[in-house]
Amino acid sequence: MRTGMFALALGLLCLGFLPALPSVGWLILLAIVAAIGLGTRLWPLGCFLLGLCWACGAAQLALDDRLAAGLDGRTLWLEGRVVGLPARTAHGVRFELQEPRSRRAELPQRLQLSWFDGPALRAGEQWRLAVTLQRPAGLLNPHGPDREAQLLARRIGATGTVKAGQLLASVDGGWRDALRQRLLAVDANGRQAALVALVLGDGAGLARQDWQVLQDTGTVHLLVISGQHIGLVAGLLYGLVAGLARWGLWPARLPWLPWACALAMAAALAYGWLAGAGVPVQRACLMLAVVLLWRLRFRHLGAFVPLLLALVAVLLVEPLAALLPGFWLSFAAVATLIYCFGARLGGWRPWQAWTRAQWVIAIGLLPVLLATGLPVSLSAPLANLVAVPWVSLAVLPLALLGTLLLPLGGAGEALLWLAGGLLDVLFRGLALVAQQRPAWVPPALPLWAWLLVCLGALLVLLPRGVPLRGLGGVMLLALWVPREPVPFGQVEVWQLDVGQGLAVLLRTRHHNLLYDAGPARGESDLGERIVLPTLRKLGVSSLDLMLISHAHADHAGGAAAIQRGLPVKRVIGGEELDDVQLQPCASGEQWEWDGVRFSLWRWADGRSSNDRSCVLLVEAQGERLLLAGDIEAGAERAWLAANDSPRIDWLQSPHHGSRSSSTEAFIRATAPRGVLVSRGRNNSFGHPHGQVVERYRRHGVVMHDTAVEGALRLVLGLSLIHI
Repeated sequence: MRTGMFALALGLLCLGFLPALPSVGWLILLAIVAAIGLGTRLWPLGCFLLGLCWACGAAQLALDDRLAAGLDGRTLWLEGRVVGLPARTAHGVRFELQEPRSRRAELPQRLQLSWFDGPALRAGEQWRLAVTLQRPAGLLNPHGPDREAQLLARRIGATGTVKAGQLLASVDGGWRDALRQRLLAVDANGRQAALVALVLGDGAGLARQDWQVLQDTGTVHLLVISGQHIGLVAGLLYGLVAGLARWGLWPARLPWLPWACALAMAAALAYGWLAGAGVPVQRACLMLAVVLLWRLRFRHLGAFVPLLLALVAVLLVEPLAALLPGFWLSFAAVATLIYCFGARLGGWRPWQAWTRAQWVIAIGLLPVLLATGLPVSLSAPLANLVAVPWVSLAVLPLALLGTLLLPLGGAGEALLWLAGGLLDVLFRGLALVAQQRPAWVPPALPLWAWLLVCLGALLVLLPRGVPLRGLGGVMLLALWVPREPVPFGQVEVWQLDVGQGLAVLLRTRHHNLLYDAGPARGESDLGERIVLPTLRKLGVSSLDLMLISHAHADHAGGAAAIQRGLPVKRVIGGEELDDVQLQPCASGEQWEWDGVRFSLWRWADGRSSNDRSCVLLVEAQGERLLLAGDIEAGAERAWLAANDSPRIDWLQSPHHGSRSSSTEAFIRATAPRGVLVSRGRNNSFGHPHGQVVERYRRHGVVMHDTAVEGALRLVLGLSLIHI
């Protein structure tokens, strides 16, 4: 039984590691082999193939329900029903549309839409909308999150931006939406949004600063309804029945154990229904059902059996759950606790068990955090030591009880006021911890180093006195394995995928330079959200120079966040910035780092911000790269006039491939063999312009586009490009 479940689980988990899905023909063949193998000695292989076919089939169905490629970037009128809880943002509303219909095309079953400056939407409303649709995608950067996979796991077939809309049918409002409005209206010491997150699982109202505090202290799980909350509610009911039975207060004619399990499951389902029954809640309820069944009938099988059975059950119900980081974190946390607390000689006092639980989870989750590219909170064990019981035993019961008593008026509001006050105290304390110990974004590790960390974590978590346990601590030092240095005379160039903007990292053997810092618009700062974490994952701990081409937000918007997050020795810019002190770009300035030459140029007569861009020329062993910012035709002519030898090998496409740049004369004179385009998918500017693309093609220039290929890596001085 265990072998079969383990093989089935491995097959189901393989989905996230496949570079591409097998064709339908191969799936049918594998299914036939699995069916044959189940009746032979190779039945474990049959179970494995069965799980693999099930997962791949589910993924293929989800892929088939995505927006057709021909509709990517098109604007259509469609009709559909709003589902879930629409989230208000600083610039509008974000919501999901179920079963959209259009006369002009067949659409996926579920869309995720944004409506800038849109009206307040309510669940259940029918709308007719003009939407610019996009296939699910995300920014692709080294060791960054895979947004496309996450959308696929949520069965989102397309994203889009609403241009106009008409309400077709209004509703009184879903009960969850009405409850959210009621919770937001109570006095909760300014923590109404946190209460909504805790009670309804809707964290959209939490401020970005609050999320950052939770991430820095490793306490995000406290405000996202997960297995911990579901298990707590179930545990309260189970403990109540068990306590009544122990004290002789439970009816003798009713067997207490089945009733305790049934009531615990009912409470968990009720809370899950209140929270919207999303994928994490469904996963938690399934896990709880398996644990309660094990407690009721199968305790003799050991603690790992229900965990394995829960894993298989979750993946059979939703195979795409394995694409979500939360899936791995939740199962890894439970497995770590079982590994450390199960089958040990002797016992620990409750306070010892609680304190040890925090640090063993921190170590046990370390390999998962590294593999998923998530930040590591160094303060998590200490913060959770206080925060978990604070929320679980005080805030959550008060919040749920207050919500249930809201119809009574004063009693419910008083409890919610108290719960909000406790949350406010918690956030203030966590903020102090976060200031001292922000989250650590470790550099990406090679596979061998990650495997050493995994083995080291397993050894460290062994009981005291087991041989080789101390060796585990030595293996954990692989976390700080030095990154392979760039060879002397070469420069590693990363043009990051920041959408409609620009950020280019240049690394020599001992120096780091960042050319532009990514876009920032309103609360969306990709310098903080994308560029800074990517630099850290690439092993960049400081910048010798940050060069901002000009003051436009798509190039300079993230500069302040970069300067806050990393030591920056010098900042140069083509124009002054409001929030960053810099030195003006001086034409003719040159320097050499580790055998690589750099030189600056700026058109003194440039009238527009684009034409005042600071241009950087990099030369490594005779191979040349030109980072041109947003210069246009006039600045291109001036640059050619200022350079006796304008030939280059690689060109960062000026102004993202705008029609006002990349003139015929400029391309002919520079004669690059490759051009790097940084732009957003289906951007409203039409970059790169068709005429520019045709010019590059006519001159035999190979185009590399971040909107198509993601971040681009170029090793200058080696004449190789890696995507």
